[in-house]
Formats: sequence, structure tokens, C-alpha cells
Amino acid sequence: MGLLTALFPPGKGGGEEVAYGGKGKGVLIHTLTEGGGMPLANCTTPANGNEREQIIPLLDKVKLKTLKRGRPRKRIKVLAADKGYDSKQKRVDLRKRGIRPQIPKRVWKTKKNKGRPIKISVPRFQQERCFAWYQRKYRRLVVRWERQKVYFDAFLDLATIHIWINKILLVG
Repeated sequence: MGLLTALFPPGKGGGEEVAYGGKGKGVLIHTLTEGGGMPLANCTTPANGNEREQIIPLLDKVKLKTLKRGRPRKRIKVLAADKGYDSKQKRVDLRKRGIRPQIPKRVWKTKKNKGRPIKISVPRFQQERCFAWYQRKYRRLVVRWERQKVYFDAFLDLATIHIWINKILLVG
């Protein structure tokens, strides 16, 4: 990462698509991960953006290739998310794509839950592990110093590629 730091020195902060969110000024990193916590697709939005609107663009970025014989799978079968992504329209959109949503309903204090409870097959810690990798190994992603969104997204993509290379070389 030393060569990249020399080519793209850090700026003063701020820049395009930086806004005030719940924890102050910044951006949100949205990551779609597989069952083991490995990142598949990333995107960034201003800190005051809507997280629910990023599900479909992230799914469009993922291209699956299988090694099995026959017709290759082209889409994800199940999408597990936390209750912040719960909306009727997103469930309908996912079902139209042939994806089964495993999103727990948001709990209202006055309403009683009806039906069978949804069991999340991918625990939350596996998604959080991906963000921990970003923050531990790639300190430049913790605070956005680049003025232009393109540079920050490029560093995020490089970090994703580096995580996958480490996984393939060390495990596979």
C-alpha cells in the first residue's frame, strides 16, 4: 500500500458525496457479503443516504459463476439482512428476482408479531467481520481523506481484491 499512498496523497477531507449523518460528517460503505463474511460487492453513499435503496444496485454488481456441470447459476438464492432493510417493496423486488428475503420484521412496541419467526442463516457477526477487516488492515478506509469519490471507491475495491487474494492464497 506504500506505492498507492505515494501516488494518491491524502487530501483535507470532505469532497463530493460527503454529508452529515447520525455520527457526524462522512460516507457510508455498503457491502454485500457471502456466508463466510467475504465481500462480494461494495458501494458508497453520503452518510445521510437511504441504506434500503442500495440492495438492488449491489445485487446487480454480483455475477455468479459455478464450477458444476449444466446451466450456471446467475443469481443469489437467499438474501439475509438485518431489520433496518425491512420494507414491503424491497421484499417484493427481491421475490421478483427469484431471491428469498430473510429479513426480520421491524418490531413495533404496540403490535404483536404474527406468523413464524424468521431465522437468519447468516449471523450478523459475519458481516461485521468484513468491516473489521476493512478498518484493521486498511486504515485509509476508516476516514475518507480523498476529495473525489472515485479515488475512495478505488481504494475500497483494492481492499476487497486484497482480502480475496489473501483468502485464496492462504486457505485455498
